[in-house]
Amino acid sequence: MKVAVLSPVAWRTPPRHYGPWEQIASNIAEGMVKLGAEVTLFATGDSITSGKLDAVCTTGYEEDRTQDAKVLECLHISNLMEKAGQFDIIHNNFDFLPLTYSGLIKTPVITTIHGFSSPRIIPVYKKYNDRGYYVSISNSDRSPELDYIATVYNGIDPRDFQFYDDPDDYLLYFGRIHPDKGTAEAIAIARKSKRKLLIAGIVQDANYFKEKVEPLLGDDVEYIGHAGPDKRRELLGNAYALLHPISFNEPFGLSVAEAMLCGTPVIAFNRGSMPELIKDAQTGFLVDTVDEAVDAVGWLDQISREDCFDWANSQFSSEKMVSDYYNLYKKILA
Repeated sequence: MKVAVLSPVAWRTPPRHYGPWEQIASNIAEGMVKLGAEVTLFATGDSITSGKLDAVCTTGYEEDRTQDAKVLECLHISNLMEKAGQFDIIHNNFDFLPLTYSGLIKTPVITTIHGFSSPRIIPVYKKYNDRGYYVSISNSDRSPELDYIATVYNGIDPRDFQFYDDPDDYLLYFGRIHPDKGTAEAIAIARKSKRKLLIAGIVQDANYFKEKVEPLLGDDVEYIGHAGPDKRRELLGNAYALLHPISFNEPFGLSVAEAMLCGTPVIAFNRGSMPELIKDAQTGFLVDTVDEAVDAVGWLDQISREDCFDWANSQFSSEKMVSDYYNLYKKILA
């Protein structure tokens, strides 16, 4: 089976630090190679794959800001679509824009919808409802206007993480510094719980960081910047719990699954996919307010870290995700 995996070109695939879509595209590509597929990864030129790499740019536009994002995206997507006849199937991890080519090629396109940046993009998906094969990354993140072939949870390579049985006593915020992600709420939870908070992630909203986060930093609240793979594993594994007080309906939440894969429970606001990721009172707690989260911190001793690890391994491993996608490829090609 000849498979083209289309990754974004914002960051390297797999990413050095941030880049969830790139990470999943990488996990899919590497997993398909192991299953014996002939895989070509369409990504930035500095990307790493055990398959074949095809690139129109050396680095991503987020890492080299001299490049125009839209121009790079057009060159990148058209590069694959002009070679579509070389593949049995195209796996699109690049949102809605590649769909605009799908009526011009014969190769089937399966699209993982990693979330809707706005309801305004749905008309593009609707136009290709009868032609495309759409996969949601959680049951909560489905549009009633679209037809889906399956839900496949994002999968993480367990070898990139390890089980930590004896954690430290700090709480962790791990993700974009943005109001959607609830950085300020995490600080409030930690302060009211009288526990140290470590904050790791890229600053995506500079004003929010300057006004709501930076003034609150101190000995008990520390911002350590973005964390690469090794630092990420150590931070997640040694945390007493991950705080995930989101204020939007998050489609998935990789850090939530990654934390549990280290045995670390998660306290999250009950939005979006969180009830699918977290078994309430078993692998963490689903709460609605800062005060409820503070109360949940007091119950963390009741959570088995082994249960967190086992749950994440059974539901969110890259092996399971790749197997699910491989079966979908066969179904589509049949």
